[in-house]
Amino acid sequence: MIEIKNISKKFDGKVVLETISAKFKPGICNLIIGASGSGKTVLVKCIVDLIHADSGSVFFGALELDNMTPEQRKELRNNLGMLFQGNALFDSMTVEENVRFPLDMFTQLGYEEKVEKVNQILARVNLQGVNSKYPAELSGGMKKRVALARAIVLRPKYLFCDEPNSGLDPQTAMVIDKLIKDVTVEFNITTVVVTHDMNSVMEIGDYILYLHQGRKEWEGSNKDIIYSQNELLNKFIFASEFLQDAKAMRMTQQPNTK
Repeated sequence: MIEIKNISKKFDGKVVLETISAKFKPGICNLIIGASGSGKTVLVKCIVDLIHADSGSVFFGALELDNMTPEQRKELRNNLGMLFQGNALFDSMTVEENVRFPLDMFTQLGYEEKVEKVNQILARVNLQGVNSKYPAELSGGMKKRVALARAIVLRPKYLFCDEPNSGLDPQTAMVIDKLIKDVTVEFNITTVVVTHDMNSVMEIGDYILYLHQGRKEWEGSNKDIIYSQNELLNKFIFASEFLQDAKAMRMTQQPNTK
């Protein structure tokens, strides 16, 4: 589990994050949503220590990030998987070489063992037989799956996904969402997803943290969000007519508890 307590951050005197607290649990998809400039990316960078928060604490399990020894920080880095918005694949490397890269960097495994692990994880994301292809030969969805395979080849405890469906068509986005959800459950990963994709919110949002202007405005699940009375959240999440209709339909089906 990852727990953040009272995380605050300013840039040039401007408040970007204000006392954000949340718990991201393993085995579920934890989503961070909010409009552009709400602080989502800065929060994730504070969690993975790319940016140091002005105040507050980040806990990975029982260990506080600021109090970790160099050895503990190294172990943490080895347990972090990152799925970047632009995939960040090496164009000059084959699929196999891209996925093998973390194994080359962080393990002492022999070549045959590494290839075996690469093949296992490629099969897990339904990409058998593409080892020798280069990123330029792949579709957008295939590139995303290669990037996901690379992110989880070390079987990390923690997985961070930045806009994983950016640039993908709706059908391919659903495939990526399902893969992220499946590997999260299967490997019991603490997965944190930054997204603007409302379909992802509704499909895989086991826990949702909504930020507005650097503050935690709402938290809950994709089941709770339909019935939210938070005006700011409703304006953000139900911006489209389709989702407005979905909310109206759900509200009419809500049990009468009076």
